[in-house]
Amino acid sequence: MTLLRPLAALLLLIAIPFAASPADARGDLVAFRSGYRAGTIVVATGQRQLFFVVDGERAIRYPVGVGRAGMAWHGTAYVAAKHVRPAWARIPGRTPTYPGGSPNNPMGAAAMGLDRGNYAIHGTNDPSSIGGFVSHGCIRMYNDDIMDLYRRTPLGTQVHVLQ
Repeated sequence: MTLLRPLAALLLLIAIPFAASPADARGDLVAFRSGYRAGTIVVATGQRQLFFVVDGERAIRYPVGVGRAGMAWHGTAYVAAKHVRPAWARIPGRTPTYPGGSPNNPMGAAAMGLDRGNYAIHGTNDPSSIGGFVSHGCIRMYNDDIMDLYRRTPLGTQVHVLQ
């Protein structure tokens, strides 16, 4: 396992130059030789890209927004919950709740909650934040992209977040 992480990072760096630029990346099928099983999600925090592994040779790449300095995390998690048009409150029960579908709701069109901490892969009401270090640790996606990933991802899907 210790050897797998550096190897995966190296393979990720090899795959990135052969992929389209981040501006053109929405849902691109790219070369991705990583050793991860099909159906796995790999987030390359430094590149602000999420990869959904299709097979041993390819992945679907999406641009994402990731955690700000001091709020980013890395490691392995699993998709523990899935919600379309989720409601959101900064502090549940103590601050106002934004209903699902509200233009002010930062969770966007859908969210996949992770079993690690209070993190999720979710849409956004601020598309300009995609591609930046912007969140408190969540992975933000364009709403069309999160809906595509949501349909492909069952509960229990393994998620690897790399530095």
